[in-house]
Amino acid sequence: MTTPVLQTNRLSLVPLHPDDAGEMAVVLGDPALHAFTGGEPLDTAALRDRFERLAIGRSDDGREDWHNWIVRLLATGEAIGTVQATVVADRSTAEIAWVIGVPWQGHGYAPEAAHALVAWLDGIGMAAIEAHVHPSHGASEKVAARAGLIPTDELVDGERVWRRITPPAT
Repeated sequence: MTTPVLQTNRLSLVPLHPDDAGEMAVVLGDPALHAFTGGEPLDTAALRDRFERLAIGRSDDGREDWHNWIVRLLATGEAIGTVQATVVADRSTAEIAWVIGVPWQGHGYAPEAAHALVAWLDGIGMAAIEAHVHPSHGASEKVAARAGLIPTDELVDGERVWRRITPPAT
């Protein structure tokens, strides 16, 4: 399954490409983005290596499809972040995530991008969509809620699982 371009009123979600690494190293370069996830920003070379793996679009064992987008402002084409969906091969579950660069936070871009991602997953018949959110990350909790996910009691690696389950069509 190919990763399509998705569009909202203000954003274009464009499939990630290794050539995006230089631009994205700047967007993702603020250490504040790692406050809840750990690690540190990757330089251009390391990010290119990561993007080359992700651009393959599938895990080595074939059990997951990887869909990764660069979030761009529709008006200018400027990159402002990323969204991703890891889809189990049988399409029973997708795990989503989002990152918006610090200068663009607080403008509603993350919920807008996450909503577009969830709408696409709905369109391909995804039954369950989930995100793992650090329990102290209020902004990401708001994004998850606005994308239609609800918090569960489940914790994975210290992060709360937020989930939306759509019953099968009858």
